[in-house]
Amino acid sequence: MTINWILFVCGASVIACGLVSGVFLAFSDFVMKSLVTASPMSGIEAMQIINRKVYGSVFLTLFMGMAPVSLLMAGYAYFRVSGPAQAWIIIGAVLYLIGAFLVTMVFNVPMNQRLDAMDLSAPETVAYWAKYARHWTFWNHVRTLASVGATLCFLVGCVLL
Repeated sequence: MTINWILFVCGASVIACGLVSGVFLAFSDFVMKSLVTASPMSGIEAMQIINRKVYGSVFLTLFMGMAPVSLLMAGYAYFRVSGPAQAWIIIGAVLYLIGAFLVTMVFNVPMNQRLDAMDLSAPETVAYWAKYARHWTFWNHVRTLASVGATLCFLVGCVLL
């Protein structure tokens, strides 16, 4: 019975991480490029709206839900799984927790909050936008790579179980 539970959670994690990494990839690949190409006011306003609309989204549920699930899977793998599957699952959890979740909380969210608090018509907002877009996108690349890596690790771990 236990192996069925971990297989289900591992499989669901592959899907959830894959979806999260897809959203991150879309932002790195074309969303931020499009927002930066627009006029600064348009790009800023669109990003402010996106950052407000993410709350209550399926994406946020998957993104936030994968943090405790990753912890649970790492703990389970450490204590109850042996062989190569153990390492793959733990590495996947660490990649997600540090590279996707922690990076988001330490870098992307504070930048989003600062941008959201800024007056759209203020000159300092436009100046901040150039810096924001560059730094936010860099950290989003990190989140993308980490969540893709976590997806692949969970997949390999699941197959090896």
